[in-house]
Amino acid sequence: MITASYRPRNPGHDYYGRGTYLITLVVSDRLPLLGRLGDDVNHPKVAPSPLGEMVKQAWDATPEKQAARGNRVAVHACVCMPDHFHGVLEVLERMQWSLGDIIQAFKAVCTSQWQQQQGHGHSFNRPISVDCSSPQVPAWLREKARHHDNEGALIRALSKRQRQEYYTLVGREQQPLFDENYDDTVCLDQRHREAMIAYVNDNPRRAILRRALPRLMQRTLHVQIGGRDYGTFGNLFLLRWPSKVQVQCHRLHPVTREPYEHTADYARQHQQWVDAILRGATVMVTPGISHGELMMKNECLNNGYPLIHIQKEPITPYWKPERARFEACANGSLLILAPWGLDTMAAVNGVPADTDYSRFHNMNNLAAEICTFNGNAKILR
Repeated sequence: MITASYRPRNPGHDYYGRGTYLITLVVSDRLPLLGRLGDDVNHPKVAPSPLGEMVKQAWDATPEKQAARGNRVAVHACVCMPDHFHGVLEVLERMQWSLGDIIQAFKAVCTSQWQQQQGHGHSFNRPISVDCSSPQVPAWLREKARHHDNEGALIRALSKRQRQEYYTLVGREQQPLFDENYDDTVCLDQRHREAMIAYVNDNPRRAILRRALPRLMQRTLHVQIGGRDYGTFGNLFLLRWPSKVQVQCHRLHPVTREPYEHTADYARQHQQWVDAILRGATVMVTPGISHGELMMKNECLNNGYPLIHIQKEPITPYWKPERARFEACANGSLLILAPWGLDTMAAVNGVPADTDYSRFHNMNNLAAEICTFNGNAKILR
């Protein structure tokens, strides 16, 4: 069995049992080896390279290859972007292998075939002794290479740090096709499954939009806004709009205890928000937590109203918003903020900061701060 090297998004999840996953693999050094992205957003497509065609064929062959090992899996969608790969994989019954082993086997096939295309031998089980004739080879590698009769002589037996040093010595052509880690998103239900497949199929169009609208689709991992640090995605110019209004309301009416969004008070608040938007130069700011806030957030997304949305999930190098927020970013009407250190902010009413109760209160406090900010965001990275 292959030992997988990967970064699970859900450490407590059972990766041997049934489930559906959106898998993302990134080409080493983000080299655009898998194809060429077109530029027509109305007819979005990636023209696959021969390597990209091979990767897709290997993905489609995964169920058959795994069946020979006693694992029942199915694949539902995939796309080879120039420098990364997305695929939806379903585990149909409990396996002896983990999901990480399945993906590692797929990656090994892709690497071997890529190296064949270049005229190189397979490197997954390549004896490192063949590369140790140079005097520049460090002592630890020469020592490993002496053990010809055990796994100490094979690349896959090296640690991640040792492999990186080894690849620096022998050149890019001996590196694996994909990064050591990969990203998986666990499917929650049938609707989420359909959204995963739609996301994969829509990836070329989204990539064309990001390339065509870089300022509106900007991902920044570390921005300082009013002395606080955020990850951001979208139109940073919205921070500089002269008027920003916080959307905040209770879950229940404080007097009648009925759902607040059903009350006359909410109707009056809602009308004030819409009037402010239609007068111009006003951005709504909210985490969209209570149902009334969520309704207003969705109204902004659906109608193209300017919106700054604060979320608790971090914005990472490969994070992207779901379709509705992505489209709003493409229209220039949305900025998404993810505060760093949310779980270390102050406890609320004695409840620890790393609970949803305190997170939600603190996110509304951040929304109030954003409404008073009229300077320039300081991009740190």
